[in-house]
Amino acid sequence: MTGWRALLYKEVLRFWKVGFQTIAAPVLTALLYMLIFAHVLEDHVRVYGSLAYGAFLVPGLVMMSILQNAFANSSSSLIQSKIMGNLVFLLLTPLSHWEWFVAYVGSSVLRGLVVGLGVFAATSVFAMPSFVAPGWIVVFAVLGSALLGSLGLIAGLWAEKFDQMAAFQNFVIMPMTFLSGVFYSVHTLPPFWQSVSHLNPFFYMIDGFRYGFFGISDVSPWRSLAVVVLALILVAGWSLRLLRVGYKIRY
Repeated sequence: MTGWRALLYKEVLRFWKVGFQTIAAPVLTALLYMLIFAHVLEDHVRVYGSLAYGAFLVPGLVMMSILQNAFANSSSSLIQSKIMGNLVFLLLTPLSHWEWFVAYVGSSVLRGLVVGLGVFAATSVFAMPSFVAPGWIVVFAVLGSALLGSLGLIAGLWAEKFDQMAAFQNFVIMPMTFLSGVFYSVHTLPPFWQSVSHLNPFFYMIDGFRYGFFGISDVSPWRSLAVVVLALILVAGWSLRLLRVGYKIRY
């Protein structure tokens, strides 16, 4: 087993062995959102003209869970290793910054997709969406989880204690996720807030992902793809640079 594969295997085992916390808990959270919002708004809200609110909500909850858990995987792994002091054992290996990146982001993508499948299985019992363009679903799920896994690397390298990591997640990741159109179509917002929503890259990930189910979206899926790919290149490049220089891990 090569170095990056060994590290990837270790990172996958890390979240898999506590699957009740890392997989089952996010699925339960998304299911509670589905039960509450769909029960309250199902008979009062129609999206894109005639689409039932419950069906509209399923892809948003799936993508939100994918993004949040991909970020949590890489960020929590790094901050725990730094605080517990076992990161030094990785620094002693001849692994390159590219191998670190592939292992941490790869495991984040895997965790995000596993949680997303679990959320879809749980929520689709209440409202089964269609699959108009499944290729878009796969593309945005993989790109989105890779983007948030890379962002989690940056957060994990930057944070020096759990309080800083919690602040990053609560004041950056959570607001950008919840205000990206998970629970609503941005076309229902006033023009000013529509413009603000279009500045949020999370909006394009969720909107493009939803397009794969219904063939309808707030913006063109190609535009969403371009924004997500550009954001991934920028964030991945930044995280690779931090890994290469050993930012806050080599003293």
